[in-house]
Amino acid sequence: MSFFQEPPRLGNQYDDDALLQSYLARTLPEDLRHALTDEFRELGALGGDYFYRFQLRDRLNEPELTQWDAWGHRVDHIEVSPLWKEAEALAARRGLVATAYEQKNAELSRVHQFILNYLVQASLDVYSCPLAMTDGAARSLLTLGNTALIDRALPHLTSRDPATAWTSGQWMTERTGGSDVGLTQTVARQTPEGWRLSGTKWFTSATTAQMALTLARPEGNGPGGKGLALFYVETRDAAGRLNGIQINRLKDKLGTRKVPTAELTLDGALAIPVAGLTDGIRNMAWMLNVTRTWNAVGSAWAMRRALALARDYAQRRVQFGAKLADKPLHMDTLAGLEAEFQAGFLLAFRAVELLGRMEAKAATEQELLLQRLVTPLAKLTTGRQVVHVTSEVAEAFGGAGYVEDTGIPRLQADAQVLSIWEGTTNVLSLDTLRALAKEGALEAFFHEVEGRLGQTRDAGLRPCVDAAQGALEHARAWVAGAMEDPATLEAGARRFSLTLGRTLELALLCAHAQWCLDHGHGPRSKAAARRFASHGVDLIQPAASLEDVRLLA
Repeated sequence: MSFFQEPPRLGNQYDDDALLQSYLARTLPEDLRHALTDEFRELGALGGDYFYRFQLRDRLNEPELTQWDAWGHRVDHIEVSPLWKEAEALAARRGLVATAYEQKNAELSRVHQFILNYLVQASLDVYSCPLAMTDGAARSLLTLGNTALIDRALPHLTSRDPATAWTSGQWMTERTGGSDVGLTQTVARQTPEGWRLSGTKWFTSATTAQMALTLARPEGNGPGGKGLALFYVETRDAAGRLNGIQINRLKDKLGTRKVPTAELTLDGALAIPVAGLTDGIRNMAWMLNVTRTWNAVGSAWAMRRALALARDYAQRRVQFGAKLADKPLHMDTLAGLEAEFQAGFLLAFRAVELLGRMEAKAATEQELLLQRLVTPLAKLTTGRQVVHVTSEVAEAFGGAGYVEDTGIPRLQADAQVLSIWEGTTNVLSLDTLRALAKEGALEAFFHEVEGRLGQTRDAGLRPCVDAAQGALEHARAWVAGAMEDPATLEAGARRFSLTLGRTLELALLCAHAQWCLDHGHGPRSKAAARRFASHGVDLIQPAASLEDVRLLA
């Protein structure tokens, strides 16, 4: 029994990523790209070596909650994993949030920021979760314009000093519902000391954060989302005591087990209204706008990591007399997954680009309309893709893909949250319909797709262009007819939204492939576009019988 299988290895996650190289060459001015290369390469090295090895060593360490000290005092202390502690310092020093707010690169600041995260986050055990909410909180405070809170919190949320940097939580989910936050039961009462919140938050991620944005209903307000207000809460007072907060338990989750997700009781937590005493859901929109963008890019880096490991393993694993890399069926499987990844990457970063242009006030009216639609589409489409890709990669490792200490099962378990967190696929599909209700949004989307397809001249890409145009026309016709029947519209919203998302992905792939052909970056993305088109982009089906639906569901 002398044989031992060599495990997969990672290289520099910047140098080894051909798609990233071509994307940056296309998107960034040459002088900016050269100026950022050393920074990208350093993070690529950390992501592929030091933090990846740290992640494997740290696998069994999970957050631990200590509710009481030895003398009976309620302390509710959460100890996070060693990797998370180091990730916290790295995130501050490397500006994984701050880069977006320093605005050194104007509308490209978001691209810069998200590339930094893309290169390293796959090795940081979902430390992206508190960073996403920190970023969303910073953007929310700035947009809503509460000067006192901006002065108080923003320097901490965007700090590059680990000693002063804060993270933020996002406390919305209650026992009454996660998606329907209009059912929120947390009550806000005016007291001589200020507003105090009372209620239970059933699912709060990043509970170790120094602050949070949360929803509560001021006493006397009416029901539903209109009667909710957005509140700012600092989790501890100056003496380090919890601010009217009790941590009931840590959640036992399928994946993202390094994230200290908790159930909280708010028992008179001091809080400050962020923007008046109504319209809390509407005021949370900026938070969701940012976190859904993080979700989409998180799907891209998770797919990239899974495929990097699978490709390397295929060079090391010999079965039936040859490497897996020499087996046509195995390589055909990986090729299909690569096409899905490339499409998801380009859609996620299109959302990033639009967010950056909007924040830098460089976006046109059409881009503003497009951003409202692309953000939920990017989140829901990539969220489905990453679950598929990581599941296939686990299978590509055979039995090793099912054994926890290889690290492969965690890829799949952690990916599953990306189709759930910040809105399930169905909820995001309804958000897509709401975005379409804004006049001009659908036209902006069609213009975007048609513009990308119009850039595509290579004859080998013609079938891809035809597939995208056909799906676009089908979507246009379907939604026009379905508008007449609300039940049909809602029942088909998921297939319609995924068709829009995949159609835009194909259009972006076609345009990127053409650019690569024109600028010496080779035919790889052309191959990805052709393979992606063969997977199908038009998912719209004839309206199902509602009686059949009832019988089957």
